[in-house]
Amino acid sequence: MSAGHGSGGHGRKSRTAHEEEHENHERWAVSYADMMTVLVGLFIVLYAVSQVDQVKFEQLRQSLAVGFGHAAPVALEGSNGALTGVEAFQITPDLRSEAGIEAEQIQGPSKELTEDEQRAAAASVEYQRLDAVAQQIAAALAPEGLADRVRFRITERGLVVGMVADDVFFSAASAELTATAQRIIDTTAPVLAGLPDELSVEGHTNAIPVSGRYPTNWELSSDRATQVLRRLVEVGGIAPHRIAAVGFGEARPIDDPGVDPIEANRRVDLVVLSSVPEDVRALLPSLAAANQG
Repeated sequence: MSAGHGSGGHGRKSRTAHEEEHENHERWAVSYADMMTVLVGLFIVLYAVSQVDQVKFEQLRQSLAVGFGHAAPVALEGSNGALTGVEAFQITPDLRSEAGIEAEQIQGPSKELTEDEQRAAAASVEYQRLDAVAQQIAAALAPEGLADRVRFRITERGLVVGMVADDVFFSAASAELTATAQRIIDTTAPVLAGLPDELSVEGHTNAIPVSGRYPTNWELSSDRATQVLRRLVEVGGIAPHRIAAVGFGEARPIDDPGVDPIEANRRVDLVVLSSVPEDVRALLPSLAAANQG
């Protein structure tokens, strides 16, 4: 009896152990799904990396081409994706034009100029500009038959337009503009109005003491300059903030042995004041002497 009971109990334990060892035949599907997820992620990463590298490569190629002075192409025949066809597409703009680099700037550094050479070059440019202004004024006066009524000088201050022609501009001891003086001023004003420079109207007299309404030659010269200034502003359209008048009396006579100092110093100078640095302006008289010679 006892043996049969024991044998029956052992049989139940064997069946329980067999049921716990049951094998799951669908486990491969989980591993397959994991592998496919990893592969999809890998392809996405490779696609993204290939696009970034392609753009970076083209940008690098453009930069190197510009650095060595060669024109960089702006279009490339090729694929713009891993699974798409061949088509033309824009890569990057020309880096030279984007940076404002001119062709001569990438050919290598130019010869450096010394400070003296730079000043000389700047003075030459300024002299040519002032000389061109003088030629414009002379060309405007020529049809009126007035070209010989003014004298041009380029000094360290700028262009001096000297209204010197005996008693053509002013009568003795008078600041009243003659008809000829008004025509000259009105013809010259449009050229002066188009300049960026400031203007100085400077009155002068000869050494003969004045009598009548002016106590001294200072007042007479100042009034002459003021009358010219008013004509330039009120009739010629010169901006008031660009122009000033000053009287020198007899203190600055014309130093020219070929003219009569009594008549010639009854004058007004229109000075186009150069705005270049003083050390550059100091070279203008020598350039003027060389060109006149």
